[in-house]
Amino acid sequence: MAELNETHDPALSSWVDSANGGASDFPVQNLPFGVFRRLGSQEAWRGGVAIGDQILDLGAAHAAGVFSAESARAAAACTQTSLNAYMAMGPAAWSALRLALSRALRKGSAQTERLRGCLVAQAQAEYAVPARIGDYTDFYTSIHHATSVGRLYRPDHPLLPNYKWVPIGYHGRASSIGVSGLGYARPRGQILRAGATAPELAPSERMDYELEIAVFIGRGNELGRPIPVAQAESHVFGLALFNDWSARDFQSWEYQPLGPFLSKNFASTLSPWIVTMEALAPYRKAWTRPPEDPQPLPYLDAPGLRETGAIDIELEVLLQTRRMREAGLAPARVSLGNFADSYWTVSQLVAHHTVNGCNLQSGDLLGSGTQSGPLPQQAGSLLELSRNGQQAISLPDGQTRRFLEDGDAVFMRGWCSRPGAARIGFGDCVGTLLPADPS
Repeated sequence: MAELNETHDPALSSWVDSANGGASDFPVQNLPFGVFRRLGSQEAWRGGVAIGDQILDLGAAHAAGVFSAESARAAAACTQTSLNAYMAMGPAAWSALRLALSRALRKGSAQTERLRGCLVAQAQAEYAVPARIGDYTDFYTSIHHATSVGRLYRPDHPLLPNYKWVPIGYHGRASSIGVSGLGYARPRGQILRAGATAPELAPSERMDYELEIAVFIGRGNELGRPIPVAQAESHVFGLALFNDWSARDFQSWEYQPLGPFLSKNFASTLSPWIVTMEALAPYRKAWTRPPEDPQPLPYLDAPGLRETGAIDIELEVLLQTRRMREAGLAPARVSLGNFADSYWTVSQLVAHHTVNGCNLQSGDLLGSGTQSGPLPQQAGSLLELSRNGQQAISLPDGQTRRFLEDGDAVFMRGWCSRPGAARIGFGDCVGTLLPADPS
């Protein structure tokens, strides 16, 4: 697990003024990575780092000669159209470039004038999915989500007996993961209506979001060589926000016996920026398992995991309907939870995924599963907030929702803050539900 170093010093400020003052998600203590180009241009996609309301173009910075030795090799890898090559270089290269960037972007840096011309305003940029995602696995790490959803369908036995023993997951569809800002048509699939004896093909009527954390694999592992839990985070590049759109009416019909299929694979939305595990070091927390619960098997346990395995990330979902948008009303919060409430940790997901010899590759994505807390208002999906459509949630302008309607935009935000550390954030993860394709 990453240790605190000079890049985390809360007293640091940047010569990029918008990064200072605590209002930005992207102070100099953060430095998340993404892939961008100028809005509406035909430029090549390339790597960049968010700083305040700007992007440092890593290709331009590398060409300006501001890096040296290992940081120069790492920056060169970020000039490609995805971050995979850089992510595959491992923790030493990640840390070297982060340190060089921190020093170059700090107030008083000798590189200030050379780098000013390497900045691109975020408002004048467009983004791509930051890595080529070869494989995507979605987990089910929130016991609160698993219990509340289970209670809707199995009131007497809401939590299945394997949940407390094994990190549950399924393999998803990487090809339909898109970056923040896109719209997605309401999908079609089979629906078995109440009282019907046969399903019908129709647009989903119970569209939902799922608030998740995306875990990006950096270094992979060889086929047949599991990653020990104590080494797992050295294989994780960083985290992003993730909305795993869900068609609940499809899901209830198709999920038995093999789990989600068309209810999940039509779209997922990813935030543009990957916050590195090193940037998250100040926000680690002890991970605990209730003493009355089964304790993890040895391959899922380690002393360091118990001490700092959890990560304190506030997670917020906001909803903006079409009518709110047309009236100039801001998105309204519908839930606020925390990633630290997860039953399973990032390192446990990696260790379990590979214990059978499965080989992960750079750029692979692990979804955390819906992040819900112990309180009703901390639920990370409308399925829970509306009790499967049984009760509507109210919005500030008087509208109500049980599930998403056409034109609804879902905003997800995440940030870390605590006394003695600089606040850092993930930026927005935004997606809009469009009407079903008329064809």
